Amino acid sequence: MKPSAVAQDYLKLIWSVREWHKDEPVTTTLLAARLGVTASTASEAVKRLAARGLVRHAPYAAIELTPEGERLALAMVRRHRLLETFLVHTLGFPWDEAHDDAEVLEHAASDAFISALDGFLGRPTRDPHGDPIPAADGTVAHPTARPLSDAVQGARAVVERISDADPAMLRYFAGVGLVPDALVTVLERRDFAGVIVVRVEAEARDAGAARGAGEAGADGVGRRVELGDIAAAAVWVSDAA
Repeated sequence: MKPSAVAQDYLKLIWSVREWHKDEPVTTTLLAARLGVTASTASEAVKRLAARGLVRHAPYAAIELTPEGERLALAMVRRHRLLETFLVHTLGFPWDEAHDDAEVLEHAASDAFISALDGFLGRPTRDPHGDPIPAADGTVAHPTARPLSDAVQGARAVVERISDADPAMLRYFAGVGLVPDALVTVLERRDFAGVIVVRVEAEARDAGAARGAGEAGADGVGRRVELGDIAAAAVWVSDAA
């Protein structure tokens, strides 16, 4: 039996929590906070998933996906990211607004529609925020990336992905040109104040990313930007060639 929309949301979130933070334990408290439900509601949902063999959860231990749970989670992640890509790159949705609509559409779309959408989009490998789109067989190609907050002073880096957890932060990043494929240089670290200063050196090489972010890439050329710890940790970069 196909999991309910609620079950799909839990599976997708359990997988997504550890996508970029492998050591972060997934707990019912975390799930409740992310989904906006009570801890008891999250606990009951996890028990139902465990009864179906989709997760493993012992008392006081982290929640883990079973192989079948991971397969279903990756299918939902694929749906969500393809739909976000369509909304942003094809329909022109702002990249901070696409998430909520994709959340609704991902449960209604058929497998055939998702396959056709993938082909229509040219089989993209990442969504507008830089997160990799799982292939149809469930494989995921993550870039080698680290948080900008870990970059040393003087480093030149390419933005690989932006966390989409905070729409207000996404709008800010769009305004200063911090989008996937933007080139940045770390000008200064003020660790005592929790501030990192960067210069956005070039517009996004991916025109679709720039469009989704409100065409902010060009405005950000050579722009000096100061980021606090939370913002810097939301930007993931790789070393520039």
